[in-house]
Amino acid sequence: MLASIVAAAIALALLAAWFYPRWRLQRVLARPMSAEREAILSRNIPVYQRMPAELQAQLRRLVTQFLHQKKFVGCAGLEVTEEMRVTIAGQACMLLLNRPSRVYPGLYTVLLYPSAFLVPRNRPDEAGIVTETREDLLGESWSDGRVILSWDHVLRGARDWTDGHNVVLHEFAHQLDSESGSNNGAPYLGHPSSYRSWSQVLSRDFAMLRQQAYFSQQSVLDHYGAQSPAEFFAVATETFFEKPYQLAERHPDLFDEFKKYYRVDPREWVAAPPQEAPDYGFAFGQWQ
Repeated sequence: MLASIVAAAIALALLAAWFYPRWRLQRVLARPMSAEREAILSRNIPVYQRMPAELQAQLRRLVTQFLHQKKFVGCAGLEVTEEMRVTIAGQACMLLLNRPSRVYPGLYTVLLYPSAFLVPRNRPDEAGIVTETREDLLGESWSDGRVILSWDHVLRGARDWTDGHNVVLHEFAHQLDSESGSNNGAPYLGHPSSYRSWSQVLSRDFAMLRQQAYFSQQSVLDHYGAQSPAEFFAVATETFFEKPYQLAERHPDLFDEFKKYYRVDPREWVAAPPQEAPDYGFAFGQWQ
């Protein structure tokens, strides 16, 4: 009899542990976003105002869930404000539009510094001798449930949606990448057949970017993406959302792969850039 009572109590506790967070989330999502939060989205992420009403509504709901589930921690004396939380959540959740998502289920904490922060690094040389150095970073994504960001650069990236540099899009692309089990530039694509085209296109364009970086050639993709397939995916994500016209023109297959993956076309939210003069340079045996 006692064993039955204990088993029933455990079952009820497990049921409550499963049900209560979901009940709380549904209650939060049932309420409309506050005017203060929506004003922050409009002010700090100008592209929000150009999105269709359906996507705006999706983004508000995703942001509400993000803010409900994720913890923000200020570092180096920074006091986290509502403006900081909403600005970060708004950009991060733009990567989740039009597709089912649990809103970064592996992420628990966002650590926020006032500006670029120093992190220790161990650098081995050619002889295998490891030297400890410190490196300035704007952001970093960890596989243990943390993202680290510089607020100065978060705000700069949000308000200038045309330069192809956005630390939030970059670091949260890494979070999506890791959902497939490893950070290798191949996020979870759903059907196994999708990986064939993804691999062919991204491998080719990654090799092209590495060549352009080696010879200091101009590219619509930041040369930082030439470091690894994971960094290429993150850099290409920044470019897809902030320079969609340029990416579609110079890397049409890459643009199409990202359009299929992210299920949006950012060209609908931003004005087309001025037409550039043609470049008749010749390099590596092909016209650039």
